[in-house]
Amino acid sequence: MSVSLVILAAGQGTRMNSDLPKVLHHVAGAPLLHHAMQAGQALEPDRVVVVAGHGAEAVGKAAQAFDEGCTIVVQEEQLGTAHAVAQAAPVLADATGDTVVLYGDTPFIQPATLEAMQEARARHAVVVLGFEARDPGRYGRLIADGDRLERIVEFKDATEAERAITLCNSGVICADTQTLFSLVAEVGNQNAAGEYYLTDIVELARARGLSAGVVTCPEAETMGVNTRAQLAEAEAAFQSRARAEALENGVTLTAPETVFFALDTVVGRDAIIGANVVFGPGVTIESGAEILAFCHLTGCHVSRGATVGPFARLRPGAELAEDVHVGNFVEIKNAILDEGVKVGHLTYLGDADVGEHTNIGAGTITCNYDGVNKHRTRIGRRAFIGSDTMLVAPVSVGDDAMTGSGSTITEDVPPEAVALGRARQVTKPGLAPKLFEMYKAIKAKRQKGEA
Repeated sequence: MSVSLVILAAGQGTRMNSDLPKVLHHVAGAPLLHHAMQAGQALEPDRVVVVAGHGAEAVGKAAQAFDEGCTIVVQEEQLGTAHAVAQAAPVLADATGDTVVLYGDTPFIQPATLEAMQEARARHAVVVLGFEARDPGRYGRLIADGDRLERIVEFKDATEAERAITLCNSGVICADTQTLFSLVAEVGNQNAAGEYYLTDIVELARARGLSAGVVTCPEAETMGVNTRAQLAEAEAAFQSRARAEALENGVTLTAPETVFFALDTVVGRDAIIGANVVFGPGVTIESGAEILAFCHLTGCHVSRGATVGPFARLRPGAELAEDVHVGNFVEIKNAILDEGVKVGHLTYLGDADVGEHTNIGAGTITCNYDGVNKHRTRIGRRAFIGSDTMLVAPVSVGDDAMTGSGSTITEDVPPEAVALGRARQVTKPGLAPKLFEMYKAIKAKRQKGEA
């Protein structure tokens, strides 16, 4: 059966005290919206509609950065969840199958939960996701008989007896697409808030003789993010789960509580991750690689047998082949390091290609930026780059070539050649004490004048 997703992302989130739309605040290096969209991808949806409102342009850009095929619709006035869903009706007018409604500020709904909701659709026309709340607070209550849902009561409209119920509404709904939109069209706003509640479709469905059902999930999945404190709680919850999954999948974390993952981090079995390692978006670590302590990685790929760190930084476009060694205080950006390359320490390689089994000496810098444009450095196989070499791009160093320590290389170096680019040393015997005395006298004279 085909599936469409409608993701509600129109709210301003005033409790965030932020100019940024709520769904664009980050957890695990990605907007909350991306978490919700990724959860929905487990259903392999044919269509994805994101309902934006506050900051619609920015929300739309973020949504299409995750899924360029998604459709953005705008809810000009925020008149409630049913009104928000109704904005997607024209886009899905010809859609068949089911529609699942998700929320951009509820990042942790799990694929298995959505699959359970789809299975329940075989028994019910409308399926609502609920959870048993430790503190029901102001959540809407689900009035149910077993897995049959009779109605949903918003807290503002609930009686004291209904408020005592702990089975609460997450807001996530699955229904036949055309049935959903026909029910939404009937929703009114005769309630304490004067809003059009999506939850009203349950009673409307039952009035038509259609059944409604409830599927439950752990409360942690339904965590909504409305404040900065909840954003921090969501980050902690994500990291706790990601660390547990990494350990379960055969990854060694020497100090799990200090490692931070991104939403899309991939780490292979038997990889070793040291303490205080931070993964930004777009990182893949292959099986058997090792990331030592205090490294920061973003947008990079580390192959089997490679070691990185400690205190190294891999930036977007860094590609490390098998058995590459990147040592302490090394930064790699938009550079490809072939098999067996060694970059021991105190080096910057940006916009570079380095051939297999080349050794990069300490303090080497690819001078890739001329103030306007970036230029590429190409280093061949088995080359030896001496310590403190400045490679002024665009420049190339051939296979089996060598540069002398302290050289500034501005011209291409042929294969097997040695390149030296430094001034000849001049030595003046006995001059050092005289210079020191002169400097001391100048300093004393200056201090006397200041007094």
